[in-house]
Amino acid sequence: MGIRRDSPKNSPRKKTTLKHLFDLDPKPYVGSPLPSPRRGGGGTDYEHDGILSAISYCNSVFTFTDPQESPSQQDLKRLKLMDVVSLLKSPKKPLHEQLLSPLMSMVSVNLFRPLPPPSKTSIVSALPDDEELSTFTPLWPHLQLVYDILLRLVLNVDSKKLKDYIDHQFIRNLLYLFQSEDPRERESLKNVFHRIYSRFTSYRSFMRKAMNDVFLHYVFETEKHCGIGELLEIWGSIINGFGVPLKEEHKLFLMRVLLPLHKPKGLQVYHRQLAYCVSQFVQKEPALGGVVVRGILRYWPITNCHKEVLLIGELEELVENIDPDQYRTLALPLCSRITRCFNSCNSQVAERALYVWNNEQFVKMASEAMEEVFPVVVEGMERNLKLHWSKSVKQLTENVKAMLEEMDPPLYDKCLREIHHRESEAHREQIKRQQKWDQIETAAAKHSHFLQPTKTMCFFPLNYNLQALVSQPTN
Repeated sequence: MGIRRDSPKNSPRKKTTLKHLFDLDPKPYVGSPLPSPRRGGGGTDYEHDGILSAISYCNSVFTFTDPQESPSQQDLKRLKLMDVVSLLKSPKKPLHEQLLSPLMSMVSVNLFRPLPPPSKTSIVSALPDDEELSTFTPLWPHLQLVYDILLRLVLNVDSKKLKDYIDHQFIRNLLYLFQSEDPRERESLKNVFHRIYSRFTSYRSFMRKAMNDVFLHYVFETEKHCGIGELLEIWGSIINGFGVPLKEEHKLFLMRVLLPLHKPKGLQVYHRQLAYCVSQFVQKEPALGGVVVRGILRYWPITNCHKEVLLIGELEELVENIDPDQYRTLALPLCSRITRCFNSCNSQVAERALYVWNNEQFVKMASEAMEEVFPVVVEGMERNLKLHWSKSVKQLTENVKAMLEEMDPPLYDKCLREIHHRESEAHREQIKRQQKWDQIETAAAKHSHFLQPTKTMCFFPLNYNLQALVSQPTN
């Protein structure tokens, strides 16, 4: 009977006016937002719990080298990481604040790990032409997605909310990961670190100092680090945003950090990024050109031909940005170094140094102090033409010589005469020395008894066995 009591037929009759229908449900039914988890929305609660479950599962770290690890579990973790990435990419669903803490915890668990010891090919692997020799980490299928999650968080979440998780220790841990031998990880780190620098303005001073500490530790202590190039790329973007005139702090960074980075033997790995940073400073303040050039000449290599070729190219580029008022003071030290380079026995160094004379700005700088530069350069030219073993180097020397003769023929002839005079003086000094030695040998021959070997007498005990001594085999 109770069912009949609740049936529509037995229910009390209600008004069916239009106003009454509107009063029954004032809430709109189209486009209404999903209820938040706190308000008891069932669908959203289920979705929220699913995301938390996926994040929790991603806290498990696989080594990809342990045979006991299940490949199916590794694939499942990758799928769950992809789900998290797709959630962060969705513009319609803003990230709930309750998910921020477990997300950052999961990122830290996966990224901040002890790196394996450096391999023997760590220096070679950083060379841009030998990427096939790089050491790739087996964790990359998971790490790639974790770095993507961190980048999305940095870009999309308010920096004030992230400050509770991205602090100084977090930044130090990121810097430590730049020692990874996997270039793919270093590239992802570079993007994340640069975004943190651009968004967290209060951390900029600390981040610059932390990077400088890495550079100084590399230059003066270990000379082993795989991420110097990536860190210098970040610095190149930072320097590009400096205002003019430059602050004293930034000038000290140039002199105390960037210039000593020309010293290590691994310069060829990161020279392109380093040269860009240095040229940015000189372009902003051309008066710094003299400090930069003298600093590079100070750290000039002695036996590393590859570094010499790189530094010659860097000097040629710097000359184009140097303040012309400094040409006269820099002409002699620069041309002296270039002359020693085109006298090098290595043909690549010699040819690269000779090609510098095709640069109009370099020739203009040399012409500012021709009286001082020409004697050094002409002597080097004549030495190349007489003694260098490479035909191509001799041909390039002939071309440069013709160009210099056209610049100032009387001065060139004067330098040639001075060279011949010095050579004749040296020849006369050599003859005098030889004559003195001949006199010494003649005097010694007259007293030849001083040259005779001295006679020595050996005394043996009475019981000494001379026969056994004679019969012993000689080695």
